[in-house]
Amino acid sequence: MRLISICPSNTELLAFLGADKMLVGIDDFSDWPASISHLPKLGPDLDIRMDELEKLEPDLVLASLSVPGMEKNVEELRKRSIPHIILDPQSLDDIGQDLLTVGKAAGVDALSAYSQYKEAISEIQRRSAGIGKRPSLYWEWWPKPIFTPGKVNWLSEISEITGARNIFDDTDSANIQTDWDDIIQRDPDFILLAWVGIMTDKVKPELLRKRPGFEGMKAAGNVHVMEEELYCRPSPRLVEGAIKLGKLLHPEQFESMEVPSFLKRR
Repeated sequence: MRLISICPSNTELLAFLGADKMLVGIDDFSDWPASISHLPKLGPDLDIRMDELEKLEPDLVLASLSVPGMEKNVEELRKRSIPHIILDPQSLDDIGQDLLTVGKAAGVDALSAYSQYKEAISEIQRRSAGIGKRPSLYWEWWPKPIFTPGKVNWLSEISEITGARNIFDDTDSANIQTDWDDIIQRDPDFILLAWVGIMTDKVKPELLRKRPGFEGMKAAGNVHVMEEELYCRPSPRLVEGAIKLGKLLHPEQFESMEVPSFLKRR
């Protein structure tokens, strides 16, 4: 099959299934694994150049609604009658189901990848099961205006399975716009900066430290920049992110856990 992915997380799903060799085009932000670097880039994921995509004559396009604004791409695919599937994962279980869905659509066996993914999550849960004190986490997705994940999001799950909790897990939403006063009042133990679409070396924690009241927070000495590609994309790479988070929060339980071999592809 001739496949096109217009979202990094979809490209990564195909890689875990061993189907990335079928790719004939990708969005500009797809950067993993390295084997896809030679493929034609069709524009940023929110602004795909559909004329170029159509010329590649795909048998199937993997679209996504995981980032607000993707609806424009989906509508254009429909208008042009280009075969496609739409993924919209918000949870770790959704990602597992997407592995099965994409495997079926691409004609590849997804059961092995699915089993490895589920087993890695179970191992993380086993390690955190006996943890007593669970620190509170503030995940910052965007600094101005402030956006953070809510209860209906994989980062709340990752927080939970690694022995912590997202301070916004009381809000039944995937994506929340809030303000600094709200975060001050919730007073988390850790502040984790994972700015969507921004690479680690471009994140500026000094901007956070200038906010009023920061120095009096419990988290003033526990601000960490987290890799966007391991926390902001709904793909199995979130498992690697969860292991890194576990080692940061609870090194005694997680230090001996290695990244599973199925995640080490580059």
